[in-house]
Amino acid sequence: MPRSSSPWPAPPGSPKPRTRPSRPRPHRSGPEIDKAYTQLMAAPAIQKLLDAVKADHERSVEDLKMLTEIEAPPFKEQKRAEAFLARMKALGLSDAKIDAEGNVVGLRKGTGNGPKLLISAHLDTVFPAGTDVTVKERDGKLYAPGISDDTRGLAVLLSWLKVLNDNKVQTVGDLLIVGNVGEEELGNLRGIKAIFRDHLDIDGMVGLEPAPDGTVLMLGTGSHRYEVTFKGPGGHSFGAFGQVPSAIHGMGRAIAKIAEVRTPTFPKTTFTVGTVGGGTSVNTIAPDARMAIDIRSDEMAPLLETEKKILAAIDEAVEEENKRWNVTTLSASRKLIGDRPGGRTQSDTVIVEAATRANSAFGHKTLLTGASTDANVPMSLGIPAIIIGAGGKTGGFHALSEWIDVTDGWKGAQNSLVTVLGLVGVQGTSEPLLEKRAPRKN
Repeated sequence: MPRSSSPWPAPPGSPKPRTRPSRPRPHRSGPEIDKAYTQLMAAPAIQKLLDAVKADHERSVEDLKMLTEIEAPPFKEQKRAEAFLARMKALGLSDAKIDAEGNVVGLRKGTGNGPKLLISAHLDTVFPAGTDVTVKERDGKLYAPGISDDTRGLAVLLSWLKVLNDNKVQTVGDLLIVGNVGEEELGNLRGIKAIFRDHLDIDGMVGLEPAPDGTVLMLGTGSHRYEVTFKGPGGHSFGAFGQVPSAIHGMGRAIAKIAEVRTPTFPKTTFTVGTVGGGTSVNTIAPDARMAIDIRSDEMAPLLETEKKILAAIDEAVEEENKRWNVTTLSASRKLIGDRPGGRTQSDTVIVEAATRANSAFGHKTLLTGASTDANVPMSLGIPAIIIGAGGKTGGFHALSEWIDVTDGWKGAQNSLVTVLGLVGVQGTSEPLLEKRAPRKN
């Protein structure tokens, strides 16, 4: 799930994203997209498939409960990955495996010569080891940490796999089905980065996250995170006063300077000093101090400009604290602990228009939005990518009180599946809308 406050959806009155000039590219026209989805929705085999999604709903909820109750903190997703892999194999992907990064990867091959579409949901949650992840039901809702973000997405991927295989629906393009690690916290998108490093022939991505019906995320908010450590000699607060600089005072100067940094309102660019620490006692001139900084933007250029100002502010603060006491013994070091590339899938690309047309088929208006998700990685590589919902009403993300109401959740699962089927095409029903790309090089 996105790390910004609550990106689903953007607040009313928010400025519409400006788009960069796009390079010429093959492009399916609106009528072609309409035709494909009209054919899909009218096909008896597809209606039967959608009925199967509805019929599989209760069984899918059992998968949801089972996976939710296997804790998956950042960097400790293995047990959940093993359970997800076992379900994938049981549902027909016998060659599925866990890769070197810890992702669960399975390929459902198409008829050949079609595009390869990544469909994914992330395995990890924000909750530390030892968190009570028991699913509790009350007032028609299921409560448990991580149950909607993003375990619901995992359960829906399994449901899609089951109904496609049970109904012998053959797509034209390949479906690369992935439960990935490293989306939350300081996972730094390591799982999805590995997928795009190891699979150079992916033509597009559709990720599942908790989102209201009709939401299509097509903007990836980039972020850089730093851990900054201040070091000095330290000393007694009275005896060494005037002789040594304070690491905490130096950090305080830096924070004050950072607080004065100006950022553009649009594209939205933000920063915060999120955590601080240091010192040894109330009567000690602090020998060490540390802080963590988060910098985000909807465009990379202002992110990098803001980063430059913040790093300069740290250097200036150290210089000023040393000058205050006529010494050179205070220093600051910084470590990049988070690097999420930003990007955008243009609103007129086939993958966005396909999702919009599928939403329309299910009676939903499309809301285009953005946040920081796994889709940042393909977007930064120029590969079309979107994030859409998996069905069900959700809330309480990243809180122990996280919940999901799965009543009629199968409707969202149907909607998203139709989006996917239009992109890869269905043998005997529709041709793929997603364009094949030239394989990338490492």
